[in-house]
Amino acid sequence: MSMRRHWSLFATASRYALIGHARNRFAMLLVVLYVPVWIALAYVTIPDRPAPFRLRATGEVLSPAGNQLTQITGALNAVTLIAGFMMFAATFTGGAFDRRLAMAGYPRPHLVLAKLAALTLACAAVAAYATAATCVGWSPRQPLVLAAALFCAAMTYGALGVVFGSVLGREVEGMFAILMISILDLALQNPLSSSGSDSAVVRYLPSYGAVQASMSAGFSTASASQGITIQLLWLFGASFAGFLVFRRRTRDALPPVRRTSRPVPGTDPGAAAPGAAAPHVPPQEDAPAPRVRSPRP
Repeated sequence: MSMRRHWSLFATASRYALIGHARNRFAMLLVVLYVPVWIALAYVTIPDRPAPFRLRATGEVLSPAGNQLTQITGALNAVTLIAGFMMFAATFTGGAFDRRLAMAGYPRPHLVLAKLAALTLACAAVAAYATAATCVGWSPRQPLVLAAALFCAAMTYGALGVVFGSVLGREVEGMFAILMISILDLALQNPLSSSGSDSAVVRYLPSYGAVQASMSAGFSTASASQGITIQLLWLFGASFAGFLVFRRRTRDALPPVRRTSRPVPGTDPGAAAPGAAAPHVPPQEDAPAPRVRSPRP
């Protein structure tokens, strides 16, 4: 298959994926309104008293303002919910269409890459929007690293949305699963809402790396590479799980056809193969000649 053919298949699948996201008006409303409103309310309502905590990724003891700290976790909560909802809805509603395409011969790698490209564009836009909304009230020390942390967290939950959209049978189950995982994940890591944010257990939460990287980007000049690396591991694991369930969902459900030996077109099925001995045919006795009756006069 030529490179132009590969690109045409990928572009077609990507266009369908982007159209599916654009039709999700509720997700678009969440992006436009929920992200800035949530971040603004956190900045206005939470007291600005210092909230000291130890950052596990660097070992530093930071003392940011409480409202700025809540803005970071609020931005993470917003982007993870939006990305998870978008990919769950796209997978849940478009599963039958993807399966028909795969059974009709559309290459699965092109479908997966198209979904990944659409997810990347959506998460990049949401992360940049959330970073810009955060920077309105105050200036993070490393805004680009903050945007990267938000992007990686959104991608991880987007991949989890693909998994939930493929294995859960009802829409309310997937929405509830994404909502509860995101809330518990980030609430346990917020020093203002959880006294166990420094516990070793939080290291196994899905957005642990993004939280560590975003806290370091917001209130420190130290490197956040460790947090980004941890989050990338979560992203790769969730993406691999999403690929496996997508492959399982789009598999052919028909039973395999039993293979039988078929003659090559243009050859006599009864003819012997070249170099093979001719089959033994028993001699037949001469049959008596049929009687011919003469016509009656």
